[in-house]
Amino acid sequence: MRTLTKQILLIITIIIFASTIYGSDKPYVILISMDGFRWDYIYRGITPNLNKLKEEGVHALSLRPSFPTKTFPNHYSIVTGMYPESHGIIFNTFTNIFTGETYRIGDTISTRESKWYKGEAFWETANRHNIKTASFFWVGSEQNIDYKKPTYFYHYDSKISFIDRVDGVIKWLQLPENERPQFITLYFEEPDSKGHSFGPEAPETNTAIALVDSILGLLIDKLEKINMKDKVNIIIVSDHGMTEISEKRIVNIEEFLKGYNCKFYGMGTSIMIEPPQNKIDEVYQILKKNENHFRVYTKENIPGYYHFSKNPFILPIIAIADIGWQLVTNDYFKRPRTYTLKGDHGFEKDHTDMHGIFIAKGPAFKSGYKTGTLWNVDIYPLLCKIFNITPNNLIDGDINRIEFILK
Repeated sequence: MRTLTKQILLIITIIIFASTIYGSDKPYVILISMDGFRWDYIYRGITPNLNKLKEEGVHALSLRPSFPTKTFPNHYSIVTGMYPESHGIIFNTFTNIFTGETYRIGDTISTRESKWYKGEAFWETANRHNIKTASFFWVGSEQNIDYKKPTYFYHYDSKISFIDRVDGVIKWLQLPENERPQFITLYFEEPDSKGHSFGPEAPETNTAIALVDSILGLLIDKLEKINMKDKVNIIIVSDHGMTEISEKRIVNIEEFLKGYNCKFYGMGTSIMIEPPQNKIDEVYQILKKNENHFRVYTKENIPGYYHFSKNPFILPIIAIADIGWQLVTNDYFKRPRTYTLKGDHGFEKDHTDMHGIFIAKGPAFKSGYKTGTLWNVDIYPLLCKIFNITPNNLIDGDINRIEFILK
């Protein structure tokens, strides 16, 4: 009898402890992306809401993106726990070399076709465990196969104001409990847009940083009004950072390869090159000999830390610009000069200018906890841990690198 009583007391203790961690029977998570928010933007004295969250919850020194440090590949890495070579979205724009079909950022037809997306986004994992999910924008959330979409979602529309996006999230959280999503993604284009147009140090970029911070404050106020503030885990991330670029730091890759009939994919921070099959080594050697302000690799010899070789759509040669430099082809000089980028990303993932932010607060997280750099592929297994569900077993992420930030 005494043993049975001890067992009952133990069970009650576990239940109380679990309710302390999660605040309710059901965990809730809002995953927020502030596109292009570099890791150090929070030290400019213009982000009171982010800084308050940082002090009260978990704050990582930075969030290391995956290569290439571009928007679409990294947003999908965050929700799948996979490197771009594994989940298939290897660039913002790339081509299936076998069919000639192209996946292109901004093309609502190709970006909704499920055939491009490998692995399993977290909302799909959650759906399999009967957890309702929602997305106010995220790469991969609009796929044309129902089971690969969140329970609720919006088609991407940049014209929907940031305030309306917050209101949409609040409306989801006010649904009856059996209809309410427990996992929600929320995306903002800033400060990436202003970082590109004006550069990371510009006043306009600071204005955009302050804007998304104020929107975060609005969200927290509205969560408090619906009595969800202490029940919801907020995770704030960015897909990459930003660095200053200049038209004075440009290398024309095509200039070295006259007469070789190469095809070039991408422009700016990195370029994939497809020479004729019998000229691959020769083209590589020419570029290697002219390697200045960029590095060149073949698909076979690119270092393992890039995690950029195992996908069939990665082309035979990859050239990567040094930080702050741009790689272009002859087409660059034929285009009208109506718009000049002042900032860019897509460089090596380990340069700190490419790193984003990670701040989290809520019943599942430690309080006032600072840590070093986290990896964005580890966020998916972290989400699985919070919801106590089994992750996809093909992921590149590792829960052991991140679970220490949980209570």
